[in-house]
Amino acid sequence: MQQEIHFVTGKGGVGKSVIAAALALKFSRQGKKVLLVELGDQSFLKDFFDLADVTFQPHEIKPNLSLALWTGESCLREYAQYLIKVESLAKLFFDNAVMKAFINIAPGLPELAMLGKITSGPRKYGPAMNFDCVVVDAFATGHFKALLAAPSGMAQAVQIGPMGEQSRSIIRVLQDQNISKYHIVSLPEELPLKESAELGEYLKKDFAVEPGLVLNKVLEVNVPLTSLQNAETLTNSDLGMFAQYIEQQLTRQKMMFDQAKRSFKDISKVPLFFETEPWKLVEKVVEKVP
Repeated sequence: MQQEIHFVTGKGGVGKSVIAAALALKFSRQGKKVLLVELGDQSFLKDFFDLADVTFQPHEIKPNLSLALWTGESCLREYAQYLIKVESLAKLFFDNAVMKAFINIAPGLPELAMLGKITSGPRKYGPAMNFDCVVVDAFATGHFKALLAAPSGMAQAVQIGPMGEQSRSIIRVLQDQNISKYHIVSLPEELPLKESAELGEYLKKDFAVEPGLVLNKVLEVNVPLTSLQNAETLTNSDLGMFAQYIEQQLTRQKMMFDQAKRSFKDISKVPLFFETEPWKLVEKVVEKVP
């Protein structure tokens, strides 16, 4: 079975981590062995799910579902150890002051290391990645573009040698729609939708891939429009004002959805769930994610 990689991104605060967790849980329930990866120095899901710890090494949190946290440095360290083969030498390499300074200032190197790790399974390079599916809770939209741009920058800077070839092999995986899937999460609001559309155009232009849009926290009201309008006639009551607010929100959401359809072919809607228990919330979202 060909390993799939699902990237989940979106403007900060749109709920991309919950969507990523729901996607991962959905795939795991299909019998796939799934790795959910958070990128960065801190784990959101650790506190969200009240877990003891989230580390570089995957840890199973549900049947068929493991969770890991990857930073640029941790991915570089593993890569160096894989090449050098001797852990003590790899440690010496990274503890060297000159190398530390180089890693800190080298443009795009941490991002390249993370993408190298994420795509290592399909590329069959590096330590084994024994998962059918990798779901990446990626950076927010701006940083995500920088993440994806890192291999191209390195491939242009280093035309020959293993670094250049590894960068080009990463790009091939990122552009292969049979392997790499892109899910942009947005709220039905103007600013996050604008950022989502811009990222979608970037992915289509530079990677020739068609990302999907997940509209999160969509207000659903099972009340006929006529009933809302009748309630609005009670202008001096709380019920009348609330009905007016709901109709305005539904009208605004429809405008945003029509706007989204101009930029995305594949759009999924996830309702606004009034649920405070984390796993129950994720399980509800599972039914709505693509």
